[in-house]
Amino acid sequence: MQLVKGLSNLLKTNLEKGINGDDADLLKRRNVFGSNTYPKKKGRSFWMFLWDAWQDLTLITLMVAAMASLALGIKTEGIEEGWCDGASTAFAVILGVVVTVISDYRQSLQFQNLNEEKRNIHMEVIRGGRRIEASIYDIVVGDVVPLNIGDQVPADGIVISVHSFYIDESSMTGESKIVHKDSKDPFLMSGCKVADGNGVMLVTSVGTNTEWGMLMASISEDTGEETPLQVRLNGVATFIGIVGLAVAFIVLFVLLARYFSGHTKNEDGITQFIAGRTSVGDAVDGAIKILTIGVTIVIVAVPEGLPLAVTLTLAYSMRKMMADKALVRRLSACETMGSATTICSDKTGSLTLNEMTVVEAYVGEKKIDSLDGNQLPPMLTSLLIEGIAQNTTGSIYVPAQGDADVEVSGSPTERAILYWGIKLGMNFEAVRSESSVIQVFPFNSQRKQSGVALQLPNSEVHIHWKGAAEIVLASCTQYIDSNDCLVAMDEEKVKFFKYAIEDMASCSLRCVAIAYTKYDRQSVPVDEEQLSQWVLPEDDLVLLAIVGLKDPCRPNDKDAVQLCQIAGVKVRMVTGDNINTARAIALECGILTSEMDATEPNIIEGKNFRALSDAQREEIAEKISVMGRSSPSDKLLLVQALRKRGHVVAVTGDGTNDAPALHEADIGLAMGIQGTEVAKESSDIIILDDNFATVVKVVRWGRSVYANIQKFSQFQRTVNVAALIINFVAAVSSGDVPLNAVQLLWINLIMDTLGALALATEPPTDHLMQRPPVGRREPLTTNIMCRNLIIQTIYQLSVLLVLNFEGKNLLDLEEDDRNHANKVKNTLIFNSFVLCQIFNEFNARKPDEKNIFRGITKNHIFMGIVTLTVVLRIIIIEFLGKFAKTVKLNWKQWVISVVIGLISWPLAFIGKFIPVPDTPISNLLKEDVYEEILKFGPLLLLGNLFLYQILQSVTCSEEDIYEEILNQ
Repeated sequence: MQLVKGLSNLLKTNLEKGINGDDADLLKRRNVFGSNTYPKKKGRSFWMFLWDAWQDLTLITLMVAAMASLALGIKTEGIEEGWCDGASTAFAVILGVVVTVISDYRQSLQFQNLNEEKRNIHMEVIRGGRRIEASIYDIVVGDVVPLNIGDQVPADGIVISVHSFYIDESSMTGESKIVHKDSKDPFLMSGCKVADGNGVMLVTSVGTNTEWGMLMASISEDTGEETPLQVRLNGVATFIGIVGLAVAFIVLFVLLARYFSGHTKNEDGITQFIAGRTSVGDAVDGAIKILTIGVTIVIVAVPEGLPLAVTLTLAYSMRKMMADKALVRRLSACETMGSATTICSDKTGSLTLNEMTVVEAYVGEKKIDSLDGNQLPPMLTSLLIEGIAQNTTGSIYVPAQGDADVEVSGSPTERAILYWGIKLGMNFEAVRSESSVIQVFPFNSQRKQSGVALQLPNSEVHIHWKGAAEIVLASCTQYIDSNDCLVAMDEEKVKFFKYAIEDMASCSLRCVAIAYTKYDRQSVPVDEEQLSQWVLPEDDLVLLAIVGLKDPCRPNDKDAVQLCQIAGVKVRMVTGDNINTARAIALECGILTSEMDATEPNIIEGKNFRALSDAQREEIAEKISVMGRSSPSDKLLLVQALRKRGHVVAVTGDGTNDAPALHEADIGLAMGIQGTEVAKESSDIIILDDNFATVVKVVRWGRSVYANIQKFSQFQRTVNVAALIINFVAAVSSGDVPLNAVQLLWINLIMDTLGALALATEPPTDHLMQRPPVGRREPLTTNIMCRNLIIQTIYQLSVLLVLNFEGKNLLDLEEDDRNHANKVKNTLIFNSFVLCQIFNEFNARKPDEKNIFRGITKNHIFMGIVTLTVVLRIIIIEFLGKFAKTVKLNWKQWVISVVIGLISWPLAFIGKFIPVPDTPISNLLKEDVYEEILKFGPLLLLGNLFLYQILQSVTCSEEDIYEEILNQ
């Protein structure tokens, strides 16, 4: 203790009241000792993202082809005309890369900001005699910091006072051994966690002057986590890419064969290559243009936008969830939450307001009408005040100004009981100074009680206990009556107090009993080591009071629970409170719908559930709606049983002992206000306001992530299939392609980057909560999506192929110059194709709803991107003809293009009346597809697989098919 006092004098710290804490004092300490921060490794810069993007072999091939085309064009046609082909291709490639890189870089910055928020821990610190909440970054040398079970040690320091204080130093030493801290081993290291007990520390080093700070400064956090959905989509992107590559090779082979065999003619009808007559330069130039088309088809075919869409929607959802008071710690939790089938929620703070007040009290042998202590005898009042003031982890600060409000800190339960103590006439500081603490038994969720041993000035020893009413009552053999007399606790009185507990619990009150006993001073260990191991006696107690604390239900919880039930998510309350209190709260917030439901096995005690066999627990877990008097191990057993039954389980928790259940669950949700750092570290998402309604918002966002990917997948596959088939059919049949390299690159920009931005940022709707959860193995591509995709693809192919082969006749271009007629026809095809995608973007917003415009004005990003795409479309057609190989269209041709695109809306509306089977098509076709794979040759195999990928879902079965292809 002399060491601590010496250090505190040097640091000018009052060990009880802390530092002064004004701005000048804090600034001086930071200047002298440093701040509690460490230099962070810089994230990836924009140029690093750009460099990575250029490593793509396809893009490199395109740029080489563009440069070769540029050089040959300038050589043959002169710089005024010859630069156009190569430069326009190069510009389109660069534009697509830059837009994608900017998008990726912005998402990276968002992830960095969210990671920074994760590290910003808030904790109590004593300054100027007050307990205030401060960021871990604001801790300074000399600060006095109270530490409780589950807290993280914020800086290096030394203990001032501790009670059963154990530290988990595994984060620093690598050893899982729990270390006991006392005056013999008083040193605390930053970054370690409090495993048990409570204490107060003096901060001696901060920031990079600590071992933890030096360690953190030398590492950088990896933000490259891939979620399961991203992994699945990367696999399917590879699969589709292989199919697209095969198509590109076929197109390339056909075009080169036609070119060098003399079957390819230019716009004027002149044969482009004649053996022995065409110069080498012209031949190479023609071959390069064909190669450029082939490589561009690969770019369109490879759906880079799928992984990008996942990243975009995850980043967007994480940012919006942060605004909704949910901090995502693990990316995968975003999408998993959309599949949750059950939520195991705490009661206190989640379903209730966590604003407790003592509203009833049984003192002595009767219920008291007034809570201000006027009816209580003096000795009983004195003992109650002594127990309340000393057996607490809270504190009371009385401002110097007499008219200012008293500030009470601590947990909601502690604050409520301290406020009651003030009503009884308690002078907190005076009472605490009248006796000295010998030993403390901190509250834990297993024992559900806390105790303290005190030595009074007359050498008497009092041991005070406080905790769950029925547990403390079971240890009581006496009580003090209204005449300050000790009375034996007979069977009649036990029944009376048990009835009192049940009566208060049935009114949704939390019941806490306060008791004490005298102890022989000679039996108290003298040796410090023995004293630290001394177990406080908890039998033969004298009951002082049983109090009922009211913690009202949150006003919107009933609606939130009902919304979960509509969404197919069962809410289960798992609480350490009395079973009757749990029943009353469950009825109030709608978890139990009637008194008839409030019977076993819908409602069960933790000890009864614990006593069941594994098989029985699995069977009964399905039926449980409320579990009362549960321990953290009971919660873990429930989670394990539910997961074995195939549930996707979300669990809320705030205590250190909740960590195993949070870790075991599919989604762990830690409470941001009441949650310990250990619980937060074990969680996937932190609920910053401890509100159950926020948990429901997380479910909505989880479903939104999945739905947005489905929307983009449907949109992109339509473009994929249509663009590939149009160019494939045209190339094989006529040796020419209606969509050239620059146009395909522009379509790729719309489809991959702008399409992902538009559809991946769609906000969640109430409609998402009106359907059941998405199963773990459920295909990404639903039957509804297949129907929509097939309708739009067939329509687009039909119209555009008709235009390609009969466009001149239909547009009255037969009399025009052949070159100009071809350019008008191809421009109309290009314009119509892009407008089809723009209109189809609206369809993709609502795959299963008839009103595709609902809520569209709320999505400003979508409207902005659609507007930008339309404006760019007009500019390219009307002003950048040389760049895009297009010609200006007259107003009739524009109307034709718009009408062709517009028809996709009524088609989609009518199509939604076509019924689809409930069983996924992938399951219906699985066996047939495998037979095809094993039966036919490579070309038919590729064709079958390409058609099948339209219908097939992104599931493991598709990955199996992909593996089978490689094996063949």
